[in-house]
Amino acid sequence: MRAPRPWLRRLSPAAFAAAVLAHGVAHAAPDEDLLGRADGYPLCPKSLRPEPRCLVGLVSRFDEVFPARVVERGAWVWPLRRAAAEPALRYRHGNETGGIDDYLARNRATGLLVVAGDTILVERYQYDRTAAHRMQSYSMAKTVVAMLVGIAVADGRIRSVDDLAEAYVPELRDTPYGRTRLRHLLTMSSGVRFSETYSGFDDVALLGRLSLLGESAGGAATLMPFRTRERPSGERFHYASADTQVLGLVLRGATGRTLADYLSEKIWQPMGAEANASWIVDAGGYEAAYVGINATLRDWGRLGMLLANDGAVAGRQVIPAAWVRAATTPSAKPFEPGMTGLMLGYGYQTWIIGGGDREFVLRGLRGQAIYVAPKTKLVMVQTSAGNVATPSTGELLSLWIGVQRSLAGTPPH
Repeated sequence: MRAPRPWLRRLSPAAFAAAVLAHGVAHAAPDEDLLGRADGYPLCPKSLRPEPRCLVGLVSRFDEVFPARVVERGAWVWPLRRAAAEPALRYRHGNETGGIDDYLARNRATGLLVVAGDTILVERYQYDRTAAHRMQSYSMAKTVVAMLVGIAVADGRIRSVDDLAEAYVPELRDTPYGRTRLRHLLTMSSGVRFSETYSGFDDVALLGRLSLLGESAGGAATLMPFRTRERPSGERFHYASADTQVLGLVLRGATGRTLADYLSEKIWQPMGAEANASWIVDAGGYEAAYVGINATLRDWGRLGMLLANDGAVAGRQVIPAAWVRAATTPSAKPFEPGMTGLMLGYGYQTWIIGGGDREFVLRGLRGQAIYVAPKTKLVMVQTSAGNVATPSTGELLSLWIGVQRSLAGTPPH
């Protein structure tokens, strides 16, 4: 067995908090004045396109602006150790090299966490956010939905991923989405026409108004405008939040449970979350499956570690290991990195990083992300108040690569 590295020695909670605080005042967070520092990063009326001064408050207190259902934690908490000191982590982006301070000085991260095994190496917050804030997932929720589908299959609630969605959601019978197999919903290849450009005038904006803003009865009504199939299912990857919304309704129909309750029982409690989470609901009380889970930074880290361990924690298999591996591996060539229209590939509602070892990432609008390396049991989480158009995901990927190389003793390149 290797000798423990110096950064794996434990700090007392008070000492670690002092170290985090010391780092937190080393630089000013970017765009503080624009983002509402003078107003205490206020909460504003609900909006899908908030003004900048409302953004930090929104992404860290989303469930105080939009209606939400609680995801209850359990009695057991997965203990995370803390490194004696933050290791020197370096990365290169373009022609520049830097460290964690440099990254935070340029990017609107509300929180940044690096966990190796069961040890927190980095835990930083900006914009007066703290460990108690529940950070909005945006589309990171999609991967959670996929994991719940895998559990429902193992439980026998869903018979097969080759079933049609209408078998579990009668309201979608004889619609294009109702006639789509769950497998093709999981891989974002439904073939149903859906635009997701974040212009404010696209289909995802309409879905947001019908679900998050309550401009419909909720549930299946949020999907009724999307009724044109433009290509055969399973043929090509096309990112569509409505595909995930269908999966959420499938879970509700198959289990007879709300998504928040099912998540609490099947993942949040057995995972050992330290705090309650929440999930935004529409006017009918249905969770917005494609978005809207709110959780603390460390609990997002625990979720990442659960996935790094192929669904196991403390000797217990929470999510079937075979499902986690299938969800984090491209199922066919059209879903491999470089074939999706992006450098990343796609599994089951999860983005795949190319390279020799299996690595994957949960991604959300405005720069939310959980990077996972199962081989080394390394996880990096960012929560963010980034712009829709420029979430700085390229530099975050560079940081991820740099963190891995630094911990392996290899200089950034």
